[in-house]
Amino acid sequence: MAKIRTRFAPSPTGALHIGGLRTALYAYAMAKHSSGDFILRIEDTDKKREVPGSKEKIKELLTLEGLKWDEYYEQSKRVEEGIYKKAAEKLVAEEHAFYCQHKGRNAKEEGYSKELRDSCRDLGLKEGAIKLKVSDGEKISFTDFVLGKEVSWDTSTVADTTLLKSDGFPTYHLAVVVDDTDMNVTHVLRGHDWMPSTPVHLLVYKYLGYKVPEIGHLTDILDPEGGKLSKRKGSTSLDGLLSEGYLPEAILNFVMLLGWAPKDNREQFSLAEFVKTFDPSGFQKSNPIFNKEKLDWFSGEYIRRTQNSNLKSQIWEFLGKKYPAELIEQTIPLVKERMKKLSDYWSMAGFFFEEKRPDMALFGSDYKKHLTSAHEALLRIDTWNKASIDDALMNEVKDNLFNTGDFFMDLRVAITGGKFTPPINDSIVILGKEETLSRIKKII
Repeated sequence: MAKIRTRFAPSPTGALHIGGLRTALYAYAMAKHSSGDFILRIEDTDKKREVPGSKEKIKELLTLEGLKWDEYYEQSKRVEEGIYKKAAEKLVAEEHAFYCQHKGRNAKEEGYSKELRDSCRDLGLKEGAIKLKVSDGEKISFTDFVLGKEVSWDTSTVADTTLLKSDGFPTYHLAVVVDDTDMNVTHVLRGHDWMPSTPVHLLVYKYLGYKVPEIGHLTDILDPEGGKLSKRKGSTSLDGLLSEGYLPEAILNFVMLLGWAPKDNREQFSLAEFVKTFDPSGFQKSNPIFNKEKLDWFSGEYIRRTQNSNLKSQIWEFLGKKYPAELIEQTIPLVKERMKKLSDYWSMAGFFFEEKRPDMALFGSDYKKHLTSAHEALLRIDTWNKASIDDALMNEVKDNLFNTGDFFMDLRVAITGGKFTPPINDSIVILGKEETLSRIKKII
């Protein structure tokens, strides 16, 4: 059996979307499960739409997720070798393609035609864009290994399609066939939105005499609000999710199950475990929904499994390395169980680093009595530890017949600026005597 070779072939035209990450992950797992090769090919022939820095960003994010490629190519560099032009000219020579020039209103779109059969095909032109000459009344088909069924078209419904632009740059339809053949790709995984272009590719394979690889189209990831997940939503790009504080390994685990399911309904996989378990028969036919609550759950699980020393580093970097790493590590045990993403740390524990002036409406009617009493009790403590603080404050509550909940809520608001925070007495221990008393005094 031939070695399995897969590829991920993104265009550097914007952020790496969750759908792209999923394609890369499945292609990687398919190759590595059988000790095959995973290729990264940057499809950068559309120079007008290319976003500066995109190529580097794609490589950086794939590396972050552990998806290491065995070979790397950039299509624009391959254009210089003339391989696409040579293939297109071979098709013209064998009367499977023709030169085309459309002047005037549609000149911007090379080879543009509203008709399935382009009028250029009978003109015998010797230069211009090169278009595929599609015959009528022919059946063309392939077996989709993801969908597990044969998909077919009548060529009468397939348009004469531009393969090579007049500037010598190939369109996707030519480049993908030439590259996948040249790179010995055995299995092509791609998004379902590429299905309509498949008959064009099958014809190019046929006319060039190339062997067609196994092709599989993945399901569409759906937006919870309905419809296909849009790339325009920032939170569906990998960078967007990382900036929200989701852990890379949690995102990857979440993406694993957006269109693939193991036989035993297991949910948590490291990348190595996923590669080992991977089976193409696990591809699902129904479109998955991008469920943010499920992603929150995954991320929370990964945070709880992360050693505090490592979590400290991740939070420190997420907060721009602006705050003492030692204090972050000291406070992690107070919030770790409730965190779902790195950004939750600041909303729960930011008061340790920056004093937050509370909204006075959060205090109860007896707040001055509560805070004055707490201030006096804490002032008297010589040994600043949890046991001393617990005893001192509870004695104040009992001696003054305070409502326990109201007393501690007023204390919490005064010190943290909010009602929803880590355990207040544990927080007071870490804040220290001077800072604690200072914050209470300001409110009194």
